[in-house]
Amino acid sequence: MSSVVSAQRVSADLHDTTSRARKNLDKLFLGGLWIFTLLAIITLVTLVGTTLLKGYSRLNLSLITNFPSPFPEDAGIQAAIFGSIWVVVTSGLVSLFIAMGTAIYLEEFADQGSRFNKLITINIQTLAGVPSIVFGILGLAFVARGWLGWGFTVGTASAVLTMMVLPVMIVSAREALKAVPSSLREGAYALGATRWQTIVKQVVPSAIPGIATGSILGVSRALGESAPLILLGALAYVSSNPAGFDSDYTVLPLVILKYTQEAQEEFQAVGAAAIIVLLVLLIALNMIAIIIRDKSRKSW
Repeated sequence: MSSVVSAQRVSADLHDTTSRARKNLDKLFLGGLWIFTLLAIITLVTLVGTTLLKGYSRLNLSLITNFPSPFPEDAGIQAAIFGSIWVVVTSGLVSLFIAMGTAIYLEEFADQGSRFNKLITINIQTLAGVPSIVFGILGLAFVARGWLGWGFTVGTASAVLTMMVLPVMIVSAREALKAVPSSLREGAYALGATRWQTIVKQVVPSAIPGIATGSILGVSRALGESAPLILLGALAYVSSNPAGFDSDYTVLPLVILKYTQEAQEEFQAVGAAAIIVLLVLLIALNMIAIIIRDKSRKSW
């Protein structure tokens, strides 16, 4: 008899007590999410489709091999491609090494409970969310014209993009190191390894997938930036490739801005084709990040 009573109590407890008004509100909220998601997808597809239709006629080899020209049929984006490579690759490599060292120190050596460590962590997380134009202003004040005085060159742009990308890379590298289980470290210590040997031989190799993914995503962000580079003197019309860190330069987003603002439709077609090239590069970088993450994923 007692078992029957307890079963009835359990079934009564499992009964859905959500009010009809709450259910209707949940359905309304879910419907709103679907509507806004569909609107976002439709907008994205419309923009990409319009760009493809407008720039399809200029998607040829001359677009990549030619330099900017006053004649739309001869205009190309070679200088912008090489300028983007110089700026983005330099900032990516410098940011990666600094971010690795910072993340290893903060996660493996620093006292996690100290106020200094907490202060650094808060500042890094804050800088990761600062708008890119702020880094452009800082670069203009202290790198291009300030006590460094590098001028409006490739080196200045690389330094500013390094400051912009570095906090994001540090955060991703720290999260990757945190994901490595403590049992891996304890096992290395039990076998007689020092702390440095444990970090170099066990922890860092296990965290490489997460670090690589975060680094590639940071480089993707730098590749699409234009606001800080406008402040740093990036030119929209450059008829030669950069020859060093003290050279003039341009990047793909600025060339796209220049061509799309022209009155002639032929130049706008060149700008649309340049947008497609930039989209392909960004999608390729993100695909590489996804492949690295999936191929190197480990289950602990």
